[in-house]
Amino acid sequence: MSPRLKVTQKKSAVGTMPQHRDTLRSLGLKRIGDVVVKEDRPEIRGMVRAVSHLISVEEVD
Repeated sequence: MSPRLKVTQKKSAVGTMPQHRDTLRSLGLKRIGDVVVKEDRPEIRGMVRAVSHLISVEEVD
């Protein structure tokens, strides 16, 4: 089984650029405290990097 990423939204998207809000939505995050688990793929890593100031990321098995 491939590694997975646990992504948690830590800060609000209010006042951020529209692209950042869209990226959070694409990751499945809607509000502070939301948690999603995603496959560790290059596309997901890119989205995580774009909004790294709003989220925290952990690797899980």
